[in-house]
Amino acid sequence: MLNRRFFLQGSALLACSAAAHPFMNSVTLAATPGDSRLVVIILRGAMDGLDVVQPYGDKNLAGLRQNISQGPAAGALDLDGFYAAHASLAPLMPLWAAGELGFAHAVSTPYRDKRSHFDGQDLLEAGTGMDVPAELRRDGWLNRLLQQLPDARAETAFSVGEKELLVLAGAAPALSWSPKATLKVSGQGQRLLEAVYHDDPLFREAMAAAGEVSGGAMGAPVQIDKGATGAARALAQFAAERMNEETRIAAFSLNGWDTHRSQSGLLKGPLERLAEMILTLKAGLGSNWGQTTVLAMTEFGRTARENGTGGTDHGTGGAMFMAGGAIRGGRVYGSWPGLGESDLYAGRDLNPTADVRSYAAWAMRGMFGLETGALERVVFPGLDLGRDPGMLL
Repeated sequence: MLNRRFFLQGSALLACSAAAHPFMNSVTLAATPGDSRLVVIILRGAMDGLDVVQPYGDKNLAGLRQNISQGPAAGALDLDGFYAAHASLAPLMPLWAAGELGFAHAVSTPYRDKRSHFDGQDLLEAGTGMDVPAELRRDGWLNRLLQQLPDARAETAFSVGEKELLVLAGAAPALSWSPKATLKVSGQGQRLLEAVYHDDPLFREAMAAAGEVSGGAMGAPVQIDKGATGAARALAQFAAERMNEETRIAAFSLNGWDTHRSQSGLLKGPLERLAEMILTLKAGLGSNWGQTTVLAMTEFGRTARENGTGGTDHGTGGAMFMAGGAIRGGRVYGSWPGLGESDLYAGRDLNPTADVRSYAAWAMRGMFGLETGALERVVFPGLDLGRDPGMLL
C-alpha cells in the first residue's frame, strides 16, 4: 500500500507533509463490552460546512457566495428542499435515502475567535471548553469514555506517522505502530509555519502551491490522487476487520480541508475520500453496520463570505457527518441561525446554535448507557448536554 513513489511524494516538503498528508495520521482502536460500534473521524483543516451541506434555501447565501455553495442549480444534491449536499457526496446518497446518513449543522466546539488549526484541533480532541487550563487538556474524550466503561480495554492501536491522536490519549492504555519513516516537525515548528503561512499572503500562495505538488502543505488543500484514495480505503478496511472482532471504538483523521482558495475544485478530493471511507466501513462491517455510529467532526467552520481567491477563511460554525445503521439519518439536525448580516457570528461566520460535543455525548449515552453526569463532568467537562436530538434509532 505504501510504495516508494508515495513516500517520495509525501517527503518532498519535510516540514509540512506530516501534518497534511491524508494517510500520515493515527488510527486507534479499542475493545469495549457490548455490540455497539463507534467510529470518530477528525476532519483536520476546518471543513466548510456551508459548502458540504449547502443551505441554499436561505436567500442570503447567494449574496455571500458567488462561485461556491450555489445549491442544486450548480450541481449540488438536494436533500430536503432547504439543504443540498456537495456533488462529491453523490456516492453517499443511497445511505441518505436509507436513513443511514445524516448531518448536524451550525455546530462548533466552545473554541472562539482565534481560529488556529492547532488550538482548535486540540480543543476538539480534548473535548473541553476554553476555560480549562492547557495542562488539563492532555487527554482526549474517547479515552475518558473508555475509563467510564466497565471491562473496557485497549485492544490495539497503530499510527502511520509519528503523532498519536489526542482524542484517545489518556490513562486507558493504547498501543501504536509506525512505519520505518520519519518526518521531523515539532509542534512548535508547526505553529510557527501556520503563523507565517496565514499572515503573509505571498508565502500563503507559495506554501499552498508547494503543498499541491508535494502531497499537502501546512493546512493547505491537498492534491488527491488514486494512491491516497486507495490508502484511505485500506485504512477503513483494516478498521472494519478489527471491529468485526473485539474492537468497538475506532478513531482516525483525514486532512486536506483547509480551502483558502479554489475551494470548488480542492474540496472534491477530501469529500470523495471521506465517502470512500464510509462506504468501505459499511461494506466491511456487514451485519455489524446496524450497530455502528460514525461521527466525522472538524475543528471549526469557515467564513460565510467567499474570499477573493474563490475560497473561504477560518470561521466558527460548521457541520458534522453522522452515518451508520444505528443512526436516524435522512435529515439535517440542528437549529438554523440564518445568514443575514445580523445573524452572523462576529459579522463574518455561521453562528453556532449547538455544541458539537453534545451530539457525540448523546451517541455515547445511547450506545454505551453513560449517565448525564458522567458525560457532562468527566467525558466532556463543562458540557450542557441539552435536549436529546434523537439521532440514534
